[in-house]
Amino acid sequence: MKKIISVFLCAVLVMSAAVTASAGEDINAGAFEVTAKSAVLMELSGGQILYAKNPDEKLWPASITKIMSLLLVMEALDDGRISLDDVVTASKNASHKGGSEIWLEEGEQMTVHELLKAAAVASANDACTALGEHIAGDEAAFVVMMNERAKELGMTNTNFENCTGLDDTAVNHYSTARDIAVMSRELMKHEKIKEYTTIWMDTLRDGKTELVNTNRLIRFYEGATGLKTGTTSKAGYCISATAQRDSMELVAVVLGSDNSDDRFEDAKKMLNWGFANYSVYQPQADASLITDVGVLYGTVNKITPAVGETEPIVIKKGTEKEITQRVDLSIDVEAPVEKGQKLGTVCFEYNGEVLAQCPLVSAEGAQRKSVFYVFSLLWSVFAKK
Repeated sequence: MKKIISVFLCAVLVMSAAVTASAGEDINAGAFEVTAKSAVLMELSGGQILYAKNPDEKLWPASITKIMSLLLVMEALDDGRISLDDVVTASKNASHKGGSEIWLEEGEQMTVHELLKAAAVASANDACTALGEHIAGDEAAFVVMMNERAKELGMTNTNFENCTGLDDTAVNHYSTARDIAVMSRELMKHEKIKEYTTIWMDTLRDGKTELVNTNRLIRFYEGATGLKTGTTSKAGYCISATAQRDSMELVAVVLGSDNSDDRFEDAKKMLNWGFANYSVYQPQADASLITDVGVLYGTVNKITPAVGETEPIVIKKGTEKEITQRVDLSIDVEAPVEKGQKLGTVCFEYNGEVLAQCPLVSAEGAQRKSVFYVFSLLWSVFAKK
Protein backbone atom coordinates (compact mmCIF):
# COMPACT_ATOMS: atom_id res chain seq x y z
CA MET A 1 0.00 0.00 0.00
CA LYS A 2 2.89 2.37 0.82
CA LYS A 3 4.29 1.86 -2.68
CA ILE A 4 0.91 2.59 -4.27
CA ILE A 5 0.57 5.78 -2.23
CA SER A 6 4.11 6.83 -3.18
CA VAL A 7 3.42 6.41 -6.89
CA PHE A 8 0.17 8.31 -6.48
CA LEU A 9 1.97 11.21 -4.79
CA CYS A 10 4.52 11.31 -7.63
CA ALA A 11 1.69 11.62 -10.14
CA VAL A 12 -0.03 14.35 -8.11
CA LEU A 13 3.18 16.38 -7.91
CA VAL A 14 3.77 16.14 -11.65
CA MET A 15 0.17 17.11 -12.36
CA SER A 16 0.43 20.04 -9.96
CA ALA A 17 3.55 21.27 -11.77
CA ALA A 18 1.74 21.01 -15.10
CA VAL A 19 -1.23 23.01 -13.77
CA THR A 20 1.12 25.72 -12.49
CA ALA A 21 2.85 25.96 -15.85
CA SER A 22 -0.45 26.26 -17.69
CA ALA A 23 -2.00 28.87 -15.41
CA GLY A 24 -2.40 32.43 -16.65
CA GLU A 25 -0.12 34.16 -14.16
CA ASP A 26 3.27 35.63 -14.98
CA ILE A 27 6.24 33.28 -14.59
CA ASN A 28 9.66 34.48 -13.42
CA ALA A 29 8.36 38.05 -13.42
CA GLY A 30 11.10 40.49 -12.46
CA ALA A 31 13.91 38.35 -13.86
CA PHE A 32 14.42 41.15 -16.42
CA GLU A 33 12.31 43.90 -17.94
CA VAL A 34 10.16 43.23 -20.98
CA THR A 35 8.51 46.33 -22.38
CA ALA A 36 6.03 44.56 -24.66
CA LYS A 37 2.40 44.01 -23.66
CA SER A 38 2.81 40.23 -23.61
CA ALA A 39 5.68 37.76 -23.83
CA VAL A 40 6.51 34.08 -23.42
CA LEU A 41 9.76 32.13 -23.42
CA MET A 42 9.30 28.40 -24.09
CA GLU A 43 11.76 25.50 -24.36
CA LEU A 44 10.84 23.60 -27.50
CA SER A 45 11.60 19.94 -26.77
CA GLY A 46 9.17 19.64 -23.87
CA GLY A 47 7.14 22.83 -24.19
CA GLN A 48 8.04 24.13 -20.72
CA ILE A 49 7.40 27.84 -20.23
CA LEU A 50 10.39 29.53 -18.59
CA TYR A 51 9.14 33.12 -18.61
CA ALA A 52 5.74 34.69 -19.13
CA LYS A 53 4.24 38.16 -19.01
CA ASN A 54 0.49 38.35 -19.63
CA PRO A 55 0.74 35.07 -21.59
CA ASP A 56 -3.01 34.69 -22.17
CA GLU A 57 -3.91 38.24 -23.15
CA LYS A 58 -5.71 38.21 -26.50
CA LEU A 59 -3.93 40.52 -28.92
CA TRP A 60 -3.64 41.15 -32.65
CA PRO A 61 -0.90 38.81 -33.95
CA ALA A 62 -0.21 40.54 -37.29
CA SER A 63 1.99 38.42 -39.60
CA ILE A 64 2.87 36.00 -36.83
CA THR A 65 -0.39 34.48 -38.08
CA LYS A 66 1.70 33.04 -40.92
CA ILE A 67 3.29 30.55 -38.50
CA MET A 68 0.05 28.57 -38.64
CA SER A 69 -0.07 28.97 -42.42
CA LEU A 70 3.49 27.67 -42.71
CA LEU A 71 2.69 24.79 -40.37
CA LEU A 72 -0.16 23.65 -42.63
CA VAL A 73 2.12 23.94 -45.65
CA MET A 74 4.79 21.78 -44.01
CA GLU A 75 2.21 19.19 -42.97
CA ALA A 76 0.81 19.09 -46.49
CA LEU A 77 4.33 18.54 -47.82
CA ASP A 78 5.00 15.78 -45.30
CA ASP A 79 1.89 13.79 -46.11
CA GLY A 80 2.28 14.20 -49.87
CA ARG A 81 -0.73 16.37 -50.61
CA ILE A 82 1.58 18.90 -52.23
CA SER A 83 5.24 18.98 -53.28
CA LEU A 84 7.87 21.71 -53.44
CA ASP A 85 7.88 21.37 -57.24
CA ASP A 86 4.15 22.01 -57.62
CA VAL A 87 3.45 24.99 -59.87
CA VAL A 88 0.92 27.41 -58.37
CA THR A 89 -1.01 29.94 -60.44
CA ALA A 90 -1.68 33.19 -58.59
CA SER A 91 -5.35 34.06 -58.21
CA LYS A 92 -6.84 37.53 -58.31
CA ASN A 93 -7.38 37.29 -54.55
CA ALA A 94 -3.73 36.48 -53.88
CA SER A 95 -2.39 39.15 -56.22
CA HIS A 96 -4.48 41.87 -54.53
CA LYS A 97 -3.41 41.23 -50.92
CA GLY A 98 -1.12 44.22 -50.47
CA GLY A 99 1.12 44.86 -47.49
CA SER A 100 4.37 42.88 -47.55
CA GLU A 101 4.42 41.16 -50.92
CA ILE A 102 6.42 39.94 -53.89
CA TRP A 103 3.96 41.64 -56.28
CA LEU A 104 2.41 38.51 -57.74
CA GLU A 105 0.38 39.20 -60.85
CA GLU A 106 -2.88 37.38 -61.47
CA GLY A 107 -2.06 34.29 -63.51
CA GLU A 108 1.66 34.38 -62.64
CA GLN A 109 3.12 30.99 -61.82
CA MET A 110 5.61 30.04 -59.12
CA THR A 111 6.55 26.80 -57.41
CA VAL A 112 5.60 25.95 -53.86
CA HIS A 113 9.32 26.20 -53.02
CA GLU A 114 9.47 29.80 -54.29
CA LEU A 115 6.25 30.84 -52.57
CA LEU A 116 7.31 29.19 -49.32
CA LYS A 117 10.60 31.09 -49.42
CA ALA A 118 8.77 34.36 -50.06
CA ALA A 119 6.34 33.81 -47.20
CA ALA A 120 8.95 32.67 -44.68
CA VAL A 121 11.67 35.19 -45.51
CA ALA A 122 9.87 38.31 -46.71
CA SER A 123 6.48 37.67 -45.03
CA ALA A 124 4.83 38.00 -48.44
CA ASN A 125 1.05 38.11 -48.04
CA ASP A 126 0.39 37.29 -51.69
CA ALA A 127 2.68 34.24 -51.57
CA CYS A 128 1.11 33.02 -48.33
CA THR A 129 -2.39 33.35 -49.75
CA ALA A 130 -1.41 31.50 -52.93
CA LEU A 131 -0.05 28.62 -50.82
CA GLY A 132 -3.24 28.46 -48.77
CA GLU A 133 -5.38 28.39 -51.91
CA HIS A 134 -3.21 25.66 -53.39
CA ILE A 135 -3.76 23.46 -50.33
CA ALA A 136 -7.44 24.12 -49.60
CA GLY A 137 -8.90 25.46 -52.83
CA ASP A 138 -9.61 28.96 -51.53
CA GLU A 139 -8.52 31.16 -48.65
CA ALA A 140 -11.72 30.74 -46.64
CA ALA A 141 -11.36 26.96 -46.61
CA PHE A 142 -7.70 27.32 -45.62
CA VAL A 143 -8.65 29.56 -42.69
CA VAL A 144 -11.07 26.88 -41.50
CA MET A 145 -8.16 24.45 -41.55
CA MET A 146 -6.05 26.92 -39.56
CA ASN A 147 -8.65 27.24 -36.83
CA GLU A 148 -9.21 23.50 -36.68
CA ARG A 149 -5.47 22.91 -36.30
CA ALA A 150 -5.32 25.56 -33.58
CA LYS A 151 -7.97 23.68 -31.61
CA GLU A 152 -6.09 20.41 -32.04
CA LEU A 153 -2.99 22.06 -30.56
CA GLY A 154 -4.94 23.38 -27.57
CA MET A 155 -4.76 27.01 -28.68
CA THR A 156 -7.92 27.98 -26.84
CA ASN A 157 -7.40 31.76 -27.07
CA THR A 158 -6.84 32.03 -30.82
CA ASN A 159 -9.07 32.76 -33.79
CA PHE A 160 -7.98 33.42 -37.35
CA GLU A 161 -9.96 35.38 -39.95
CA ASN A 162 -7.31 35.19 -42.67
CA CYS A 163 -4.02 33.42 -43.40
CA THR A 164 -1.78 36.50 -43.47
CA GLY A 165 -2.46 38.55 -40.34
CA LEU A 166 -3.64 41.61 -42.25
CA ASP A 167 -6.08 43.25 -39.87
CA ASP A 168 -7.38 46.41 -41.59
CA THR A 169 -10.85 44.87 -41.92
CA ALA A 170 -10.53 42.04 -39.37
CA VAL A 171 -12.70 42.19 -36.26
CA ASN A 172 -12.18 38.80 -34.59
CA HIS A 173 -8.59 37.88 -35.40
CA TYR A 174 -6.54 37.31 -32.25
CA SER A 175 -4.08 35.12 -30.43
CA THR A 176 -1.89 35.08 -27.31
CA ALA A 177 1.81 34.77 -26.60
CA ARG A 178 1.26 31.31 -25.12
CA ASP A 179 -0.71 30.07 -28.14
CA ILE A 180 1.85 31.48 -30.55
CA ALA A 181 4.61 29.70 -28.64
CA VAL A 182 2.62 26.46 -29.00
CA MET A 183 2.22 26.74 -32.77
CA SER A 184 5.83 27.91 -33.14
CA ARG A 185 6.97 24.79 -31.32
CA GLU A 186 4.85 22.63 -33.62
CA LEU A 187 6.24 24.28 -36.75
CA MET A 188 9.83 23.87 -35.59
CA LYS A 189 9.34 20.11 -35.35
CA HIS A 190 9.61 20.26 -39.15
CA GLU A 191 13.36 20.60 -39.61
CA LYS A 192 13.00 21.58 -43.26
CA ILE A 193 11.34 24.88 -42.37
CA LYS A 194 14.71 26.05 -41.04
CA GLU A 195 16.06 25.89 -44.58
CA TYR A 196 13.74 28.84 -45.25
CA THR A 197 13.54 30.69 -41.93
CA THR A 198 17.35 30.96 -41.65
CA ILE A 199 17.76 32.66 -45.04
CA TRP A 200 19.00 36.22 -44.61
CA MET A 201 18.89 37.31 -48.26
CA ASP A 202 17.79 35.61 -51.47
CA THR A 203 16.08 36.35 -54.77
CA LEU A 204 13.20 35.26 -56.99
CA ARG A 205 12.45 35.70 -60.69
CA ASP A 206 16.05 35.01 -61.76
CA GLY A 207 17.42 37.62 -59.39
CA LYS A 208 14.95 40.36 -60.28
CA THR A 209 13.09 40.24 -56.94
CA GLU A 210 15.16 40.57 -53.77
CA LEU A 211 14.14 38.94 -50.51
CA VAL A 212 15.45 40.21 -47.16
CA ASN A 213 14.46 38.49 -43.94
CA THR A 214 12.21 40.64 -41.79
CA ASN A 215 13.78 38.97 -38.72
CA ARG A 216 17.16 40.65 -38.25
CA LEU A 217 18.05 38.23 -35.45
CA ILE A 218 18.80 35.69 -38.20
CA ARG A 219 21.89 37.70 -39.07
CA PHE A 220 22.83 39.15 -35.70
CA TYR A 221 21.88 36.61 -33.01
CA GLU A 222 24.00 33.52 -32.35
CA GLY A 223 22.05 30.33 -32.97
CA ALA A 224 18.96 32.01 -34.47
CA THR A 225 16.77 29.59 -36.43
CA GLY A 226 13.69 31.72 -37.17
CA LEU A 227 10.88 32.41 -37.04
CA LYS A 228 8.44 35.23 -37.86
CA THR A 229 7.90 38.93 -37.36
CA GLY A 230 4.67 40.90 -37.55
CA THR A 231 3.74 44.59 -37.64
CA THR A 232 0.46 46.46 -38.01
CA SER A 233 -0.99 49.57 -36.41
CA LYS A 234 -3.35 47.41 -34.35
CA ALA A 235 -0.82 44.80 -33.30
CA GLY A 236 2.23 46.98 -32.84
CA TYR A 237 5.55 45.23 -33.34
CA CYS A 238 5.66 41.47 -32.74
CA ILE A 239 8.03 38.56 -33.13
CA SER A 240 8.28 34.85 -32.51
CA ALA A 241 12.04 34.26 -32.36
CA THR A 242 13.60 30.80 -32.22
CA ALA A 243 17.22 29.96 -31.47
CA GLN A 244 19.28 26.89 -30.61
CA ARG A 245 22.49 26.54 -28.65
CA ASP A 246 23.97 23.17 -27.81
CA SER A 247 21.05 20.80 -27.21
CA MET A 248 18.49 23.42 -26.16
CA GLU A 249 16.12 25.27 -28.48
CA LEU A 250 13.98 28.18 -27.31
CA VAL A 251 11.22 30.35 -28.70
CA ALA A 252 10.68 33.91 -27.47
CA VAL A 253 7.30 35.44 -28.33
CA VAL A 254 6.85 39.20 -28.07
CA LEU A 255 3.50 40.89 -28.74
CA GLY A 256 2.59 44.57 -28.71
CA SER A 257 5.97 46.34 -28.66
CA ASP A 258 6.02 50.07 -29.31
CA ASN A 259 8.75 49.89 -31.95
CA SER A 260 10.82 47.41 -33.91
CA ASP A 261 13.98 47.80 -31.82
CA ASP A 262 12.07 47.00 -28.61
CA ARG A 263 10.64 43.75 -29.94
CA PHE A 264 14.07 42.48 -30.96
CA GLU A 265 15.65 43.60 -27.67
CA ASP A 266 12.90 41.91 -25.64
CA ALA A 267 13.34 38.69 -27.64
CA LYS A 268 17.11 38.78 -27.12
CA LYS A 269 16.69 39.39 -23.39
CA MET A 270 14.50 36.33 -23.02
CA LEU A 271 16.69 34.12 -25.18
CA ASN A 272 19.90 35.24 -23.43
CA TRP A 273 18.35 34.64 -20.01
CA GLY A 274 17.05 31.24 -21.03
CA PHE A 275 20.37 30.04 -22.43
CA ALA A 276 22.27 31.43 -19.43
CA ASN A 277 20.06 29.88 -16.76
CA TYR A 278 18.71 26.60 -18.13
CA SER A 279 19.91 23.44 -19.82
CA VAL A 280 18.37 20.24 -21.18
CA TYR A 281 18.73 17.19 -18.94
CA GLN A 282 18.13 13.62 -20.09
CA PRO A 283 16.98 11.50 -17.12
CA GLN A 284 18.95 8.24 -16.88
CA ALA A 285 17.77 5.65 -14.36
CA ASP A 286 20.45 4.18 -12.07
CA ALA A 287 20.38 0.45 -12.84
CA SER A 288 21.85 -0.39 -9.41
CA LEU A 289 18.64 0.84 -7.77
CA ILE A 290 16.42 -1.49 -9.79
CA THR A 291 15.86 -4.98 -8.40
CA ASP A 292 14.23 -8.05 -9.90
CA VAL A 293 10.49 -8.53 -9.43
CA GLY A 294 9.23 -11.90 -8.27
CA VAL A 295 6.57 -13.65 -10.33
CA LEU A 296 3.89 -15.52 -8.39
CA TYR A 297 2.44 -18.65 -10.00
CA GLY A 298 4.48 -17.96 -13.13
CA THR A 299 6.49 -20.13 -15.48
CA VAL A 300 9.49 -17.97 -14.47
CA ASN A 301 10.39 -17.01 -10.92
CA LYS A 302 11.47 -13.43 -11.54
CA ILE A 303 11.60 -10.65 -14.12
CA THR A 304 14.27 -7.96 -14.51
CA PRO A 305 12.48 -4.64 -15.20
CA ALA A 306 13.45 -2.67 -18.28
CA VAL A 307 13.70 1.12 -18.19
CA GLY A 308 11.11 2.86 -20.36
CA GLU A 309 11.63 6.01 -22.38
CA THR A 310 11.67 9.43 -20.72
CA GLU A 311 11.57 12.78 -22.51
CA PRO A 312 14.34 15.32 -21.86
CA ILE A 313 13.52 17.98 -19.28
CA VAL A 314 14.70 21.53 -18.71
CA ILE A 315 16.53 22.23 -15.47
CA LYS A 316 18.36 25.17 -13.95
CA LYS A 317 22.03 25.07 -14.80
CA GLY A 318 24.22 23.63 -12.07
CA THR A 319 21.51 21.49 -10.47
CA GLU A 320 22.31 18.26 -12.34
CA LYS A 321 24.22 16.71 -9.44
CA GLU A 322 21.45 17.59 -6.98
CA ILE A 323 18.80 15.57 -8.82
CA THR A 324 17.95 12.40 -6.89
CA GLN A 325 16.20 9.21 -7.93
CA ARG A 326 13.54 7.32 -6.04
CA VAL A 327 12.42 3.89 -7.24
CA ASP A 328 8.91 2.64 -6.54
CA LEU A 329 8.82 -0.98 -7.64
CA SER A 330 6.57 -3.94 -6.95
CA ILE A 331 8.19 -6.66 -4.84
CA ASP A 332 6.34 -9.28 -6.80
CA VAL A 333 3.60 -9.56 -9.37
CA GLU A 334 1.10 -12.29 -10.11
CA ALA A 335 1.27 -14.12 -13.42
CA PRO A 336 0.36 -13.81 -16.21
CA VAL A 337 2.65 -10.84 -16.97
CA GLU A 338 2.56 -9.15 -20.37
CA LYS A 339 5.65 -7.81 -22.11
CA GLY A 340 5.74 -4.06 -21.49
CA GLN A 341 3.53 -4.28 -18.41
CA LYS A 342 4.32 -1.51 -15.93
CA LEU A 343 6.03 -2.76 -12.79
CA GLY A 344 7.09 0.50 -11.18
CA THR A 345 8.44 4.01 -11.61
CA VAL A 346 11.67 5.95 -11.19
CA CYS A 347 10.98 9.47 -9.90
CA PHE A 348 13.61 12.14 -10.59
CA GLU A 349 13.40 14.81 -7.90
CA TYR A 350 14.98 18.16 -7.08
CA ASN A 351 14.32 19.80 -3.72
CA GLY A 352 11.31 17.55 -3.18
CA GLU A 353 9.77 18.39 -6.56
CA VAL A 354 9.22 15.63 -9.10
CA LEU A 355 10.85 16.69 -12.35
CA ALA A 356 10.19 13.55 -14.36
CA GLN A 357 9.02 9.96 -14.10
CA CYS A 358 10.50 6.98 -15.90
CA PRO A 359 8.39 3.81 -16.18
CA LEU A 360 9.84 0.43 -15.29
CA VAL A 361 8.28 -2.28 -17.44
CA SER A 362 8.50 -6.01 -17.95
CA ALA A 363 11.07 -6.86 -20.58
CA GLU A 364 9.36 -10.18 -21.28
CA GLY A 365 6.09 -11.95 -20.76
CA ALA A 366 5.47 -14.66 -18.17
CA GLN A 367 2.72 -17.24 -18.45
CA ARG A 368 0.77 -18.49 -15.48
CA LYS A 369 1.47 -22.06 -14.45
CA SER A 370 -1.25 -24.40 -15.68
CA VAL A 371 -2.16 -27.88 -14.48
CA PHE A 372 -0.62 -29.27 -17.66
CA TYR A 373 2.59 -27.27 -17.04
CA VAL A 374 2.88 -28.63 -13.47
CA PHE A 375 2.16 -32.19 -14.68
CA SER A 376 4.87 -31.81 -17.36
CA LEU A 377 7.40 -30.76 -14.75
CA LEU A 378 6.55 -33.72 -12.51
CA TRP A 379 6.71 -36.11 -15.47
CA SER A 380 10.16 -34.85 -16.44
CA VAL A 381 11.39 -35.35 -12.85
CA PHE A 382 10.06 -38.92 -12.61
CA ALA A 383 11.26 -39.73 -16.15
CA LYS A 384 14.85 -39.05 -15.11
CA LYS A 385 14.64 -41.57 -12.22
